[in-house]
Amino acid sequence: MNQRITVYEPDNSIKKGYRSVFAEIVNEFRDNYWLTYQLFKRDFLSIYKQSFMGIFWAFIIPIVSVGTFVVLNRSGLFSVGEVKAPYPIYAVLGLSFWQLFSTGLIGSSNSLIRAGSMIAQINFSRKSLVIASAGQSLISFLIQLALVTVLFIFYRYMPSPTILLVPIVIIPLLSLTLGLGLILSILNGVIRDIGNVMSLLLTFLMFLTPILYAKPQTGTLMHITKYNPLYYLVSGARDLVLIGRISEPQGFLISSAVSFVIFVVCLLTFHLTETRITERV
Repeated sequence: MNQRITVYEPDNSIKKGYRSVFAEIVNEFRDNYWLTYQLFKRDFLSIYKQSFMGIFWAFIIPIVSVGTFVVLNRSGLFSVGEVKAPYPIYAVLGLSFWQLFSTGLIGSSNSLIRAGSMIAQINFSRKSLVIASAGQSLISFLIQLALVTVLFIFYRYMPSPTILLVPIVIIPLLSLTLGLGLILSILNGVIRDIGNVMSLLLTFLMFLTPILYAKPQTGTLMHITKYNPLYYLVSGARDLVLIGRISEPQGFLISSAVSFVIFVVCLLTFHLTETRITERV
């Protein structure tokens, strides 16, 4: 008598082959784009409807941060160095690109935790939650660009025509944001301390990255900056706006390559583990 044996394997098993796994990911993006948009719209409306200050928070944060550094610089407690434009333009523009990363990373890393009951009750691609949350940073970024435009007019400073290339140049920064957001959203579901320390770590990292001051030419911070991909991704985009070229193209290209590798690895890891997320969140 022939005995039939059935073998069960985990969903999204790597045994399917990388080509098959990536095909599944592409199909998920195609099938869930409407859901992603609805989640994005829901998050956007909830953030600004429930806030008294609304979109003005996107203006207040950079103004306070830049104002603090202006006071420190004028008092002699801290030197911002030689910058390539009027300092408020230089600082607010850099901070806009930085918050595109930091806001997107915090939002995406908390996305699965905030939707815990939804994950348990509905079967859908969890990537939609992460992408929709990370996408909120684009709204804040566009609002802050309006502030930068006002500063350009006030200081009568003409941006370079290469500003039109900014949507392309920020792709590596967005890739790094989404890649890290995918993997941190999983870790945050397992270790809740991840979400609690993210804001603190990002604030510390911002002060280590020449966002609100010029790149140091000497000292320990110069060596840290040399190996900090976020510096190249932010300064490269800012350089295109202010001087019309990327002043350190090699560092920008290497950082971009690293960002894309991180995105692919994190996306693959998330896809292979998302079926087990419900058990942890």
